[in-house]
Amino acid sequence: MLLKEITDLRGPSGWENAARDAIRREAERLLAGRDAQIFTDTMGNLYAIRRGTNASKKRVMLCAHMDEVGFIIRCATEDGLLRFASVGGIEAYVMPAARVLVGENAVPGVIGMKAVHLMSDEEESSPIKADQLSIDIGAKDKEEAERLCPPGSYATFDSEYRLFGDGFVKAKALDDRVGCMILLDALEKSAYSGDLCCVFTVQEEVGLRGATVAARRVNPDVAIILEGTVCNDMGKTPSHERVTECGMGAVIAVMDKRMIADGALRRRAMEVAKARGIPAQLKRVPVGGTDAGAIHISGAGVPCLVLAAPCRYIHSASSVAKLQDIDAVRDLTLAMLEDMDSGDEKEEIIP
Repeated sequence: MLLKEITDLRGPSGWENAARDAIRREAERLLAGRDAQIFTDTMGNLYAIRRGTNASKKRVMLCAHMDEVGFIIRCATEDGLLRFASVGGIEAYVMPAARVLVGENAVPGVIGMKAVHLMSDEEESSPIKADQLSIDIGAKDKEEAERLCPPGSYATFDSEYRLFGDGFVKAKALDDRVGCMILLDALEKSAYSGDLCCVFTVQEEVGLRGATVAARRVNPDVAIILEGTVCNDMGKTPSHERVTECGMGAVIAVMDKRMIADGALRRRAMEVAKARGIPAQLKRVPVGGTDAGAIHISGAGVPCLVLAAPCRYIHSASSVAKLQDIDAVRDLTLAMLEDMDSGDEKEEIIP
């Protein structure tokens, strides 16, 4: 599945249906005729499990979340504007003038606010707050607005996928459709001889909810989480405060707000990257969180490795990443699976 196809899919937390259906069709195509199982659980997580040929090999869970940040409609005002709540972490300052699509019928709208010409001095100097904003779909009144976009409808950013500059891509939902695309690549290209459990999770952006359920179900011996992560390499940001940098390769997480990566896995990933000539960098500042936060404390504990593509302007309508970094994450994922295939066997667990 191409990056454009997968980022164009609409799927905010709790409404991942369209994204899941498209990813499932691709997984079914890739696994046709193989010893595999594809199913969805009650949370909405999608599992594509390729059975291994060597029972002594570790059961590997590859994980990426399908959901993206978005909005949910609360109600309409008397003049037909939609009031909304954020789904996931979206800062209010990236919302004004953003184009959105609302509901199953993808009703076009724009997030609007009072014009600067009409603001008081206090309003003009104060930070933008989400409760000052509304979605304008051109409705004439409350009745028409709620008929077209009833309360509970989801809205997503309406953002054109575009290649630009020196190998950059601009799109919505790079966090984490990049990871989903790499999981599909692994299903197709990896020759790992153990059980390979690719899980496309739901509701990561609102608290790692899908991964909490999925980790219990898969009960993996080891997990690799594929992500899009914060990149702040612009302007006068000093090097020690730059979480990641575009063009420096796959990001290997040391820690974030929800987990500390398994030290042996992290070191091995750096060694494999160096040996294979795959560009890689460490995540320098422990910000954010990933599904690893839920997976690593599941059951008796799961060693976790987080590999990510650095994304500028994350959680906005226009995230930006470099294609060579995305390629590096894919290459390192496949290389780690190959390395694990030639490495240690499963260990017997002593109760």
